[in-house]
Amino acid sequence: MYKFFVFVIALTTTISCNNKSNSIHPSQESITQSVYASGTVKSKNQYEVYAKTPGIIEEVLVKEGDYVKAGQAIVKLSNTANILNYENAKLTAHYNSIQSNQEKIQQAKTELELAKSKLDNEWSLLERQKKLWAQEIGTQNEVDQRALNYKNANSAYLASKLKLDDLQKQLDYQNKIANTSADISAANMNDYIIKSQLAGRVYNIAKLKGEMANIQAPIAVIGAADQFYVELQIDEFDIAQIKIGQKVLISMDSYKGIVFEAVLDKIYPMMNERTRTFKAEASFTKKPENIFPNLSAEANIIIQVKENAITIPRSYLIDDNYVLLSNKEKRRISIGLKDYEKAEVLSGLTIKEELIKP
Repeated sequence: MYKFFVFVIALTTTISCNNKSNSIHPSQESITQSVYASGTVKSKNQYEVYAKTPGIIEEVLVKEGDYVKAGQAIVKLSNTANILNYENAKLTAHYNSIQSNQEKIQQAKTELELAKSKLDNEWSLLERQKKLWAQEIGTQNEVDQRALNYKNANSAYLASKLKLDDLQKQLDYQNKIANTSADISAANMNDYIIKSQLAGRVYNIAKLKGEMANIQAPIAVIGAADQFYVELQIDEFDIAQIKIGQKVLISMDSYKGIVFEAVLDKIYPMMNERTRTFKAEASFTKKPENIFPNLSAEANIIIQVKENAITIPRSYLIDDNYVLLSNKEKRRISIGLKDYEKAEVLSGLTIKEELIKP
């Protein structure tokens, strides 16, 4: 009997000690409500470089890490066939130019001048024959013959004029077509020189000399050299709380234990149906000295901060609405802000009351 009693006392003492070690009082402190988002570091204006036309890479003109200017050539593709097409287009343009066809134009002008001279001559002869016939010299048949000759000369003149006009129009049209073809060939030649769209840094070269470049696989990645932001993925359940201008705390595996500050400056309105997330961008206000694109990041978007709040650990909540007092009373309380560890008590509990962990 004595041994049993001692055991019970010891057990009761142990339970009491355990309860004491798990008992707390509410704290009065600041609490921050935030939304978690996963993210990836990007350089400003970062983009993937694609070839405009398929081709064999003849030369890679830059290295990873190089700084480039806007419009600077970074990759050259083999374009032997296009060079030949361009030379052929230039020859065709030259052949069809008005300058190269001056002989044809001059011949047509000469024919027109001769036709005009004959027309003027036939007009003089017709007028002379009419005057003679008015003096009853000659015959009406001679007048009619002169009139017919003049009519034929006029038709020949108009035909020569039309021939010259048509020749000039044809040469002008052919010249424009040939020059357009040459311009297209020249533009196509530019497609074989891949250039940077912006001044920045080459972060990746995905293709080597001799490899095939196509319009579907990126050749390189280029972005700003010293301006970075974090691309965030925000869950659809949290997006209603997110606003531009909110403070963002960024942590990265490459900088363990250090938190960097950013501000939310862009929210994309379309949800990704596959991931059920919204994309947003946050620009660094405090960034690491050495940072690189595509680093993984975790972010907490600050929704609200409340000072002097009464808080308890979330692990002490029962069904998000109740707590267990040290006297075993289960009490209903009203909860406000929450973070990952704490919850704000709006009513139903004071900082003097003692809680135990359920």
